[in-house]
Amino acid sequence: MSLNEKTAEIGLKELAISNNSISSTDFEYESNNSFNDIDRTNGASSLMTYFNVVCVVAGTGILGLPMALRQGGWIGLLILFLSWTMSTYTASILIRCLYATDKGRLSTYKAIATTAFGAVGGWITFFFNTWILLGVPVLYLVLCGGNINALATGTSAELSATIWTIICAASLAIPFVLVKTMKEVAWLSAFGVTTIVLVVFIVLVMCAIDKPNQINVNHDAVIWDMFPIALSTISFSFGGNVIYPHVEASMKKPKDWNKVAAAGLATCAAMYYIMAVAGYLVYGDKAQNPIYNSIPDGVPKIIGTVMITLSVLVSAPLLMTSFSLDVEEMFDITVERHGKVKEFLLRAVLRIATMVGVTVLACVVPHFGALMSLIGAFANCTLIFLFPVILYLKLTGFRNKPFYELAWCFLVCVMGIVGLVFGTIEAIKELIAAYGS
Repeated sequence: MSLNEKTAEIGLKELAISNNSISSTDFEYESNNSFNDIDRTNGASSLMTYFNVVCVVAGTGILGLPMALRQGGWIGLLILFLSWTMSTYTASILIRCLYATDKGRLSTYKAIATTAFGAVGGWITFFFNTWILLGVPVLYLVLCGGNINALATGTSAELSATIWTIICAASLAIPFVLVKTMKEVAWLSAFGVTTIVLVVFIVLVMCAIDKPNQINVNHDAVIWDMFPIALSTISFSFGGNVIYPHVEASMKKPKDWNKVAAAGLATCAAMYYIMAVAGYLVYGDKAQNPIYNSIPDGVPKIIGTVMITLSVLVSAPLLMTSFSLDVEEMFDITVERHGKVKEFLLRAVLRIATMVGVTVLACVVPHFGALMSLIGAFANCTLIFLFPVILYLKLTGFRNKPFYELAWCFLVCVMGIVGLVFGTIEAIKELIAAYGS
């Protein structure tokens, strides 16, 4: 057994031991049977992994949380807490599922589902995963193109939202094609986290400055008829599960995953609470989505718009890279099989085709946001709340779990089902209104 194999085996044993809720029978490694893990020799640090988690989770959802409180009232803060704790739990158990067989580490969300429920389960998961991994970048490109064109209004740079969308896509294609793994895009994540923090700071300061100007603002403890909509909106705010298998695969120390994921999601939750409370407290029933539309016009608003545009621009490659890694594994596009040059060419062709497809959807498909809301209602709730719990219990056993963990799993599934049902209802209404107009 080589030194690297021994190191990987020791690290995986530590990972299994650290997952206290899984019994020892879930992970069995005989001293003469090396567990087949991926090569982590050049893995990313835990800090870089933390940036990946925060960048992909925070996204633009942070700007809509004051509106969610406007829809459902202050009780939305409780839903935010539940979504945070539940998504932290599912982030942990999803990665545990990667190590739930004695044949080696599973590589993707699809591989986990295939192991648990066969090919049908795997392809259903892959379908939902793909909608998020490619659909969200489409929305990001539309947002970026519109934002840049709006900022350029009245200048020679006012080219049209479509042209700016194409320019944004071309700029993203360079790092998307050149970088190979999640480790190599971590520097983009670090930049993205910085921009998100700046947006939070700007909105917080401007809310404090503008508060004396807001009169006759109403706040509600709970708005029951709009509460389900607010619940479905808030429950979508922690959707990083789609890339977690690849993010964890890029780590040098996989046993740190639970701590890294918890820290990343806690950071997102802190920023969410700051944005939600400040926006709703100041603007109440007048809060807009995105919230920076509520703050006064001026330089701070322009800077906030630029920062959130940059943030979503660097988030898009994270999602598309995760999709590409899935497809590259399916077609066995590896250096070992094709050699360095041919592997790079095949990977470049695949990724350029992916970027072209995403760009065409962003420029051509009308009301794509409404369609994305419908599929996203299914995809987000299943991938964040339902599938991790179902796969975890299927692969690691049901009877060996303590009662309190099973009760928690039940609550997580309830959250997913409620969000799925009401999110789907609202998405269908939005789709009918969009295509019927």
